[in-house]
Amino acid sequence: MKIKESPGERLFNLVIILILTIICILVVYPLLYVISGSFSDPIALMRGEVQLFPVDFTLEMYRMVFRNPEIWPSYGNTIYYTVFGTLINLFFTICAAYPLSRPDMFGRNVFTAVFVFTMFFSGGMIPSYLLVRDLHMLNTVWALVLPGAISTYNMIVMRTFFQTTIPGELVESAQLDGYNDIQIFWRIVLPLSKPILAVMALFYSVGHWNSWFSALLYISDRSKYPLQMILREILIQSNTSEMAGGNISDQEIVGEGIKYATMVVATLPIMCFYPFLQKYFVKGVMIGAIKG
Repeated sequence: MKIKESPGERLFNLVIILILTIICILVVYPLLYVISGSFSDPIALMRGEVQLFPVDFTLEMYRMVFRNPEIWPSYGNTIYYTVFGTLINLFFTICAAYPLSRPDMFGRNVFTAVFVFTMFFSGGMIPSYLLVRDLHMLNTVWALVLPGAISTYNMIVMRTFFQTTIPGELVESAQLDGYNDIQIFWRIVLPLSKPILAVMALFYSVGHWNSWFSALLYISDRSKYPLQMILREILIQSNTSEMAGGNISDQEIVGEGIKYATMVVATLPIMCFYPFLQKYFVKGVMIGAIKG
């Protein structure tokens, strides 16, 4: 039997739908504009004729982007940094989260407090740079993956998962069967932790893929630039040309189209994978909301 809604409930639902529609438009329209701009003629783009759909459809901007000798090496660097950095993140996060989830660990509250302290206070950018320099990690992949090898928030989320999902009785029964801590972790805990591992892998990989500031600080060799650094240079060059004013050259017009094409190329992998992996992001948020 269908429950009849009161006029107030219908009005409330209408307002919610209206608000969600506005939010969707605000989120989706910039993305559609960038995609349309990448397929449009640069002159139409500079004139402001592109609104929602491409004007004078062309693939020339993408051809120019892929002919750029720095795009493919930087793309490869980004993939390497993302994969390697995510593996490092997962390793250290697991190594910290699982012991802190065990109620029999001595001093776990003290260690947790130390981890949480780093969420609110840090040494700062200059001391961090000096430390990386003194450790001879400048212009190496280690400068991009080791300073952020563990996220305290992600570690707390994973610790909460271990506390609320792995039954203590299961661990005790394994101990009675003669399993040591490493065997319990490898044979019991990890197989039951695939959802949280997927969540953490997604969180960390998206962060590495979008990261550019660490490369700006620590990488000076252009052959080791990630894709986001090349995109940043293209955006800066385009914005500088616009601020200079005066007559707009053909190079500046083409640069405007290349800017949008490069944005699409840089975000395409995340755009393709996110719809299939969205449920893991939602699960991660739910896990983080559990108190443990």
